[in-house]
Amino acid sequence: MLRSCAPHSTLESRAGRIYIHNISEEAADTVEEVLSHLTGIAGWAKTQITAKTVDEVLAACVSEAQKITESGTKTFKVEARRTDKSFPLNSYEICSAAGDAIKTAIPELQVDVKNPQSIISVEIREKAYIYGTGKKGLRGLPAGSAGRGLLLLSGGIDSPVAGCLMAGRGMGLDAVYFHTPPYTSQEALDKTIRLAEITGSYCMGTHLYIVNFTAVQKAIAEKKPAEWNTILLRMAMMEAASLIARKIKAKCLVTGESLSQVASQTIENISCAESRTALPVLRPLIGMDKEAIITLAKNFGSYETSILPHADCCVLFSPVHPVLRGKVSEAKELYDTLELNDIIFNAVKTAEIKRCGYYG
Repeated sequence: MLRSCAPHSTLESRAGRIYIHNISEEAADTVEEVLSHLTGIAGWAKTQITAKTVDEVLAACVSEAQKITESGTKTFKVEARRTDKSFPLNSYEICSAAGDAIKTAIPELQVDVKNPQSIISVEIREKAYIYGTGKKGLRGLPAGSAGRGLLLLSGGIDSPVAGCLMAGRGMGLDAVYFHTPPYTSQEALDKTIRLAEITGSYCMGTHLYIVNFTAVQKAIAEKKPAEWNTILLRMAMMEAASLIARKIKAKCLVTGESLSQVASQTIENISCAESRTALPVLRPLIGMDKEAIITLAKNFGSYETSILPHADCCVLFSPVHPVLRGKVSEAKELYDTLELNDIIFNAVKTAEIKRCGYYG
């Protein structure tokens, strides 16, 4: 992915470190954008590489100190790590020598070992690496290391956040969106595609399955009591999502449900919806309140897109007085009489697939 952003760069992996060499100024911002969305890394920094001589290391430390001074830093400290024991100074001596060199060159820069504004790091490995304070990464687990899931993605605030959180636990994700033209607009679809782009950027890219659910929606609306519309629709979505998950070998479904946030998310109604799948259903937001979810959405960059005024099918067909605590047995009986199997199979079979969130 990084090579596609900076085609002339090279990647080098060593114990505890990944180095990206030969990044042009034009590509630097794009590479940092990628790194800011990459789970499994603690952080990154632009780094000077020198020969392993005391003079070159100290000169690079002074150069980094000049950069942090220009950015407004008043206090600093030096941290050193020496894995190559042949270097003539140990870690403490490197810190002392670098601090003295920096103080001599930039007298106004003060040492503060307890609470510095900036840290200059020196690593003596196969070469010498010197860098100023870097940027924090997302941490978590590398994308895809925990298997693959299928995210039920709507145009709302919650589901993109759920996807980004699971990406942070190492889950690769594809996504499914249920589109019901002409009841839902092209703008609603475009909005969801944008949310898939954002979510996909955190999990090394995603495939969005756009499933036309108009026939399913109409069958439910025409044949069953209105108060059951949302529950029956969620059951149909779970069944369709399970078909896609089996096809792509996803090991679970992921939803943005938060307990009792809306009528369809009471524990009873969640149980009704889940009755249509044998796959595990992961709900990373289940115990969060709306304010906490909104904060995460803003951090992930999905919030402004999510609040665009284009409603999805769940909102448009919500009954005025929905069932709040549906019984699984009653829900199954109503659902079975709809005979949706063929309709759902055809909807999944004709789904449109879009690649979203890939860089380069």
